[in-house]
Amino acid sequence: MPNRNSSSNRADSPAAPETFRKRYDNVESQREELLARLNRLGAVAQAHPGHKRALKLLNDTFRKAKLAQRLSVLHAAAWLIEVLERVAAGV
Repeated sequence: MPNRNSSSNRADSPAAPETFRKRYDNVESQREELLARLNRLGAVAQAHPGHKRALKLLNDTFRKAKLAQRLSVLHAAAWLIEVLERVAAGV
């Protein structure tokens, strides 16, 4: 293209979008953090049916979802884990 500046590199610009791999790694690390929170819950929360559902969200549903949908799955799991933490705390 005649007016295109070929010397500039989009990856060097500060507003460059994240690469697929970087987004994938970020979402995966958030999933691992949520799994760690879920595993720290006590026996009261683990006996709750929501515990099994949170595991299903973080494993089966997360793996079946596309990358763009995985963040929504993580938000749903985070909300459910917050509810389980309140149940375990007796609130």
